[in-house]
Amino acid sequence: MGKVTLFYLENSNIKISMQIYFNEKDQLYFEGHDSGRLVEETWGDSEYEYIYTMEPEEVKKFYPIFNLKDGDKSALLQAIKKEFSVNKAYSLFGEFMLAHDIKHQRFIWH
Repeated sequence: MGKVTLFYLENSNIKISMQIYFNEKDQLYFEGHDSGRLVEETWGDSEYEYIYTMEPEEVKKFYPIFNLKDGDKSALLQAIKKEFSVNKAYSLFGEFMLAHDIKHQRFIWH
């Protein structure tokens, strides 16, 4: 099972890429990366990365929320894509997890 792109934008000022997937530890992994002139003007560096990591036990909480069969990872990734395919996906997904008491680790680098 590969990575699912939630949002992608590329122009002369910025490149934004957000994906969600299951990593080798079976964690649900949300990975975002922004780069370009606008990022450098905002953060002082040309790259900005942001990540959420959810452990397998926490991932189980998503299935009933989306009315999916337990363990159907492909359907889960598609449901998340359908719900969060916007430029604010990282923020909205974080709010969603907090509202549903889904524990996660957050990492931001710039």
